[in-house]
Amino acid sequence: MHSGALGWVAMVSIGAVYFLVPKLFGREQMYSIKLIDWHFWMSTIGVVLYIVAMWIAGIMQGLMWRAVNDDGTLTYSFVESLEAMYPYYFVRFLGGALFLTGMLVMAYNVIKTVSGAKPAEAAIPQTA
Repeated sequence: MHSGALGWVAMVSIGAVYFLVPKLFGREQMYSIKLIDWHFWMSTIGVVLYIVAMWIAGIMQGLMWRAVNDDGTLTYSFVESLEAMYPYYFVRFLGGALFLTGMLVMAYNVIKTVSGAKPAEAAIPQTA
C-alpha cells in the first residue's frame, strides 16, 4: 500500500502540479527546473528506502514469528521481534523524512513560481 501511495499516486500528483502550476499562473515554466530534479531524486530515494525497509522488516518479523524450538515453543518472543525491527524503523523514518523534504522543496518552487507570476493576457470572448 505504501509503495502504491507514495510511489505511484504521490508521484503522479506531483507531476500534475508541476505541469499545471505554470499554466494556471501564466508562466512559461516553473521557477526552477533544477529544484524539480532535486525533488524527483529525493522523493525516489525516500520511497525506495521506505519500502525496502518495510519489506525486509516484514519478512524478518514473519520468519521470527514462525520459528519454533524442538519442543514446539516459539523461539522468539513478540518483544524480541519488535526490538529486531528498530533499525528498519529508523531507515523507514529516514525515507519518509527524505520524501517530506522533497515535498518542502516542491512547495518552495511552487510559491516562487506563483509569487513571480504575471497574469495571463487572455482575450475576452465576444458574444454574437
